[in-house]
Amino acid sequence: MADSYELVPKKDLVVFVDEEKEELLAGGGATGGGGGCVVKRNKCTTPKKKIGRVASLDVFRGLCVLLIQQHGSTGVADVEQAVHAASTSKPPRLASLDVFRGLSVFLMMVVDYGGSVFPIIAHSPWNGLHLADFVMPFFLFVAGISIAIVYKKVPERKEATLNVASRALKLFLVGILLQGGYFHGIRSMTYGVDIEKIRWLGILQRIAIGYLVAAMCEIWLPCQKRRGAGYFKSYIGHWCIMLLLSAIYLVLLYGLHVPDWQFSALEATSSPVLNGSYKVNCSVRGDLGPACNSAGMIDRAVLGIKHLYPKPVYRNLEICKLSSNGALSTDAPSWCHAPYEPEGILSSLTAAVTCIIGLQYGHILVQFQDHKERLHHWSILSFSFMVLGWLLAFMGVPLNKSLYTVSYMLVTTASAGITLCLLYTLVDVHGWRNFTLAFEWMGKHSLSIFVLVASNVAVIAIQGFYWKKPENNLVHWIVSSVK
Repeated sequence: MADSYELVPKKDLVVFVDEEKEELLAGGGATGGGGGCVVKRNKCTTPKKKIGRVASLDVFRGLCVLLIQQHGSTGVADVEQAVHAASTSKPPRLASLDVFRGLSVFLMMVVDYGGSVFPIIAHSPWNGLHLADFVMPFFLFVAGISIAIVYKKVPERKEATLNVASRALKLFLVGILLQGGYFHGIRSMTYGVDIEKIRWLGILQRIAIGYLVAAMCEIWLPCQKRRGAGYFKSYIGHWCIMLLLSAIYLVLLYGLHVPDWQFSALEATSSPVLNGSYKVNCSVRGDLGPACNSAGMIDRAVLGIKHLYPKPVYRNLEICKLSSNGALSTDAPSWCHAPYEPEGILSSLTAAVTCIIGLQYGHILVQFQDHKERLHHWSILSFSFMVLGWLLAFMGVPLNKSLYTVSYMLVTTASAGITLCLLYTLVDVHGWRNFTLAFEWMGKHSLSIFVLVASNVAVIAIQGFYWKKPENNLVHWIVSSVK
């Protein structure tokens, strides 16, 4: 085979890495002949005895011959250039993943702007699942998949850790800017936020936390390849982290004692407040209601009640009797007037588990190239999580987005996995991309769309153009017409 091309001196040979022997092999050193050398610790020494053949170099020689036959070239430089181009070319972008991400952004816009018109698609007031309750898990799920693709090879762990921390911090700060109270909504032309009342947590902040946890798992708990070890055992460290986070969540949710608490009204939610404050009677343990759950207690203690979301979704419960103008009745329970953080500290633990589960789907995507194998493993995970989630729901663990209960986490993650299977089959297997081009484009620009549209930045900018009076603007006209 060596007769088919010209040999060159050792100094001009390309050096390759043999992962099994952890040595750098150059030229004829693979077979012990031809004056080759073995490079160890940046030193090139001629082996004293013949070493075994390296299969990877045989494959490389075959690739060289194939390239020579196809291109009609006998120059080693041409072969090296072709091999380098093939090795450095980026793999094709997975269209279904962009479609999935775009679908998530589209659902967010639909439920945000259509939820007031069609309450059935808005967030469930407390227990239960509505269309809007699937959006957050879908974002976390697809973030986990992306991590597996980006960090499938980590040559330098410390550098990768700094990059992940930097990205998570930027995303967290953008979330504070968008949802911390700086913008006052589409009905106001003012901006700015009181630092004493700024909201620290939100949608992008939750995604940043989940991304950080899942990325750390991928960087510092890599795949443990052992002979005879199945897929589950290869990432046993990740599954242990998921179990640990879930266990901590359950212990704190059911184990902490929630005492009675009181608060002052932060806004005019009803008629004048008695003595300027409300009192909520609890003194319970393991309560999963809006008033006395330990997740809310942790947020009030750590973040401060002034830094929580001021308009919690549980005000839509019948017991709170929220009127059409957003005011609460005088006989509503005291806790209806309290703020609550749906993206709180405790629920971020199970939200991070969703991101790590998405990471496992990404591992399947990276490690298996056959469509049937990918869909087979995805389906097993999805339906297993679905069955387990509904089993917990029937056993009394409610499906609750605000608490991000384990049953909710499993059911919504399984739904994300099933959705991925369907989109992958339609888009990447059968090639029906024409029907999903809009979602694919939205997926490629998901963060920009979220900032401009879902966070109302574009809407707020448009209403800045008015005729004679500030209220004579396009946005105000549309909102008034819908009402």
